[in-house]
Amino acid sequence: MTVEASRVNTQAANTAAVTAARTFTSTDADVPVRHDWGVAEIEALLALPFNDLLFRAQQVHRQYFDVNAVQISTLLSIKTGACPEDCKYCPQSGHYNTGLGKEKLMEIQKVVEQAQAAKDAGASRFCMGAAWKSPRERDLAVVTEMVRQVKALGLETCMTLGMVDTQQARKLADAGLDYYNHNLDTSPEYYGEIITTRSYSERLDTLASVREAGMKVCSGGILGMGETTTDRAGLLRQLANLQPQPESVPINMLVKVAGTPLENVEDLDPIEFIRAIAVARIMMPKSHVRLSAGREQMDDSTQALAFLAGANSIFYGERLLTTGNPQANRDRELFNRLGLHPEKRDEVASDEVREAALKAAMEAQARTNVEGSLFYDATQEATPASGNGHARERKPCGMVV
Repeated sequence: MTVEASRVNTQAANTAAVTAARTFTSTDADVPVRHDWGVAEIEALLALPFNDLLFRAQQVHRQYFDVNAVQISTLLSIKTGACPEDCKYCPQSGHYNTGLGKEKLMEIQKVVEQAQAAKDAGASRFCMGAAWKSPRERDLAVVTEMVRQVKALGLETCMTLGMVDTQQARKLADAGLDYYNHNLDTSPEYYGEIITTRSYSERLDTLASVREAGMKVCSGGILGMGETTTDRAGLLRQLANLQPQPESVPINMLVKVAGTPLENVEDLDPIEFIRAIAVARIMMPKSHVRLSAGREQMDDSTQALAFLAGANSIFYGERLLTTGNPQANRDRELFNRLGLHPEKRDEVASDEVREAALKAAMEAQARTNVEGSLFYDATQEATPASGNGHARERKPCGMVV
């Protein structure tokens, strides 16, 4: 590249960064929720001077949330191991030898006992995860009863069970499930480097089924898997351009597990992780941005920066599915030092509110179909073929939430 070309590229990047910064200087009105983000614009935000980026994120955060309130969730693995997916980050994959044993679906009463303990420890939402390609009908009957009984304790409920179709999603919604977690993991362009047993479009199909059933969406991704800054921008673009945006957006830092293909990947700079948190807050102003997997490897200063950047949700407790998580006492001590407090649980939406939200979402999607997608159309992607040329059967999502 010539010196002149380099100078022009630098000027273009600086111009984009200034434009991105100016977009978020107004405090007179709420920052609008957008669904037309472009990768270059997101990369410009990620490249802002660190202090400027956190200031913009703080402005947005304060317009929609109490910045000192953090939503608390607890996650329980209700069925562990032997997942048929080949997600390169996941110790639950049956493709890798990580020393993780296979466990059957937990009994309902044990799940309820764990939920009560989580509530007693300060959690407002109880999340349950199962390592399945998708729930079988007999299993679905059990997990819907789990939802009913956990919800009866006064907790919000969330599940991640792999792929679900519209009919399965409706059964979960009828049982009272509030949130369904299904991560996109990374950008469409980098996705094939991490997972080959399911296409990006199949993940979007599950999110669409969840929306059609009237449930809230929990969807995010994992950073530190060897992706580029452009890939991180691509992931955030996909999430923010969903209509409506996910109510909960977990941003996971890769937890490297021996035996998985990513066990020796280079560590992500914590500052780059904080930048992604801040940009997620700016792009998805009404969403809870969850500081999720990887917290055990973060020191208190890094976690404090994440809250400053706009993270307002965490998992609380000793374990995060199959990997460690900071213990509750440490979290309470950190909250006390930072002046943070648990967010009070909102009332579960009534049937009328659910129906109105569903109608609005479907109308928005219909408009998108007519006007054309404003983001990468992964729904047109073909399901990856197996070695014999036949389409692979659908597989479950990763178990990092």
